[in-house]
Amino acid sequence: MNKFDGKQQKRAQQAWVLYDWANSVFSLIITSTIFPIYYEAIVQDRLLHVAGVQVSGSALFSYTISAAFLLVAVLSPFLTAIADYSGWRKQFMQLFCYLGSLACMGLYFFEDIDSLPWGLGAFLLGLVGFSGSIVFYNSYLPRIAPEEDYDRLSARGFAWGYVGSVLLLVICLLPILQPQWFGNIDSGTASRLAFVLTGLWWMGFAQITFRGLPNDHSRHDDTKHWILNGLRELRKVIHEIKYQKLLKRFVLAFFFFTMGLQTVMYVATLFGTNELKLSADKLIITILILQLIAVPGAHLFSYISSLWGNVRALQIALIVWVGVCVAAYYTYTEWQFYGLAAVVGLLMGGTQALARATYAKLMPDDTDDTASYFSFYDISEKLAIVLGTFTYGFIDDLTGTMRNSVLALMCFFLIGFLLLWLVPSRKVYRFSLKEITAKASS
Repeated sequence: MNKFDGKQQKRAQQAWVLYDWANSVFSLIITSTIFPIYYEAIVQDRLLHVAGVQVSGSALFSYTISAAFLLVAVLSPFLTAIADYSGWRKQFMQLFCYLGSLACMGLYFFEDIDSLPWGLGAFLLGLVGFSGSIVFYNSYLPRIAPEEDYDRLSARGFAWGYVGSVLLLVICLLPILQPQWFGNIDSGTASRLAFVLTGLWWMGFAQITFRGLPNDHSRHDDTKHWILNGLRELRKVIHEIKYQKLLKRFVLAFFFFTMGLQTVMYVATLFGTNELKLSADKLIITILILQLIAVPGAHLFSYISSLWGNVRALQIALIVWVGVCVAAYYTYTEWQFYGLAAVVGLLMGGTQALARATYAKLMPDDTDDTASYFSFYDISEKLAIVLGTFTYGFIDDLTGTMRNSVLALMCFFLIGFLLLWLVPSRKVYRFSLKEITAKASS
């Protein structure tokens, strides 16, 4: 595995962490706060007709998320294999980053119900860019840090992401909440300007990351048939994974608990809008609580993992997630929602950071195919988001309430908790590529 020493390693780690600062604004402003609120204000309580089928606006929002992540799940294994073969890891990361940031800016032209197809299309491309770049971003972790630093560096990345996204959110909220300071700008225009600013922030700060992360070098002389050879690289990695029981067990557990986790993150605002009828300013307060508490939460679970191991720390988080789902079903007041957001914030960063670090620890310690390996982690996450958001939207559409959808998420967390018992917590038992090759030939 290609490691870096001294100043070069420190510079690469700082650049890696700053990409969380750059791209987390999309997750907060576009998927969690301003865009969902803006979307609901335009769609309101209309029943929409899509391909001859009548759906609610909130269900259509969930289905758009499902479609975006399904597309990334299909593309990811091929692109990461090509990146590992050709050495174009950074170039693919840049491609998705620019696609996502430009899509954010394109949301400026989503002005009314007539431009809904444009708005949902830009939202979908933004999700593709965001999630696509994360695959290559995550795959840098085992290349720029020793294993003992995975937990700390992963938590640090999420923490910086939360801080940066809150900072930009506050900037974007000023013209929305205090329009008189900006010539009495209307809230719709202020929201659309926030989308543009999000794209510029993401693209601009990402340049620091792209300058600091090391370039990969092609490990092969034959670059003419990079698509075909990239697919061969993918087949090789699939063959290797077959002989790594703990890696497969962890991915299965991760698939279930991330179904619940990611769905909560994408639909929490809609729950507050539709079920509790909270106003935009109260929803934004909720999200700010969630983001700010997520910073110490990420470090808290990194500390817990140092005491009892990654898997046990994750299981502690999942039990609390089950309690969150039960509490959400019985949440009816504003202050109950605030309390729930505080607990979710404490869990959110820690769960994500530990999951990423644990997967990196379970990979073969001498592999160069880190992008291809992380594509399987990413595929699991994206398919989980597809099924989680679809299930949430389908139950909401079928029963007329999101409360029943929350109970389905509880089941996902519980299954993930049970499956984690199949993975040891304190010690990581993984094979080197030489051992995997020996197993395959025996």
